[in-house]
Amino acid sequence: MWKFDFPWLFALLPLPLVVWWLVPAYRSRSAAVRVPFFHEMAEAAGEKPAPGGVRLRRHWLQRLLLPLLWGLLVLAAARPVYVEAPIVHEEPARDLMLAIDLSGSMQTRDFVDPAGERMDRLSAVKRVVADFIARRKSDRIGLVVFGDAAYPQAPLTLDHDAVQILLAQMQIGMAGPRTAIGDAIGLTVKLMERSPAPEKVLILLSDGNDTASAIPPERAAGIARNHGLVIHTIGIGDPDTTGEDKVDLDALAHIASLTGGRSFRALGREQDLADVYATLDRLTPAKVRRESYRPQREYYWVPVAAAATLLALYHLIALAFAWLRAPRRPGDASSASSAQPAQPVQPPLNAKVEHGN
Repeated sequence: MWKFDFPWLFALLPLPLVVWWLVPAYRSRSAAVRVPFFHEMAEAAGEKPAPGGVRLRRHWLQRLLLPLLWGLLVLAAARPVYVEAPIVHEEPARDLMLAIDLSGSMQTRDFVDPAGERMDRLSAVKRVVADFIARRKSDRIGLVVFGDAAYPQAPLTLDHDAVQILLAQMQIGMAGPRTAIGDAIGLTVKLMERSPAPEKVLILLSDGNDTASAIPPERAAGIARNHGLVIHTIGIGDPDTTGEDKVDLDALAHIASLTGGRSFRALGREQDLADVYATLDRLTPAKVRRESYRPQREYYWVPVAAAATLLALYHLIALAFAWLRAPRRPGDASSASSAQPAQPVQPPLNAKVEHGN
């Protein structure tokens, strides 16, 4: 699509006509010698004097070229541009971090798949989380694992295939046998501190209570809230288990409530865990921030180049005609000088000399 950035400049097109109509013609004066018998001298010399004064004569090419040049200059000043098709740039509107517990209790085989076979907790988590990641195409996703301490497993990225590979490589106990929920929250806050996404979400999955954090989970949740991080917690396993491996559902619910998130339970079936992630899909629908812009190409240089080219051609043509019409000296044509002797040239009378009565 073509457009002009300054279309109002086309109002200047009739400006030369206005100037020609209102501004008086330019006149110049020069000194002259008055000779009373000027006509007699011209007749005796056989010359026909030109009328007094200088008169500007315009060629038809000038009358055609000047309006054309003015129109090209006004066209260039209006800045013609070609607007190309819109380009849509999509950016993720949410950063999503998954914090997964890899403590020793995750090897408990209390999850049942749809076929009725038992599996350990981590295997069930991997299968459900992998399906969840596959559906979050527009979110940047990262992984944090925690046990005795918290460690970044995958940075926030749109390369979900790489996240899936790192998820599959997780092993029980690789981060230590205990549970550091507060450290996992604190590490996530640090990883998301410079995130430009308008929404930041942490999904924290644990099957035990906090036993190894350097920072209490409640305090870490308060810091996360101050940084705009929403935490959803998922407690897995049997809450009736005793000892350090007992899942503290109340603590997880308190962490989620401090940040405006939700708390879920997945007790023993893989389908329960899948239902939790389906609910999270509804709570955090995929969002994309789209920015559309239309590239523009400037073409003001085309009329400028055309005007310069026409002006240069006109001057070249005028120079060529002037050279062809210029009088030749006898010595310039060798053939003419060899054929006949040069004739004396009688100087013309001065055209600026005026005659009197």
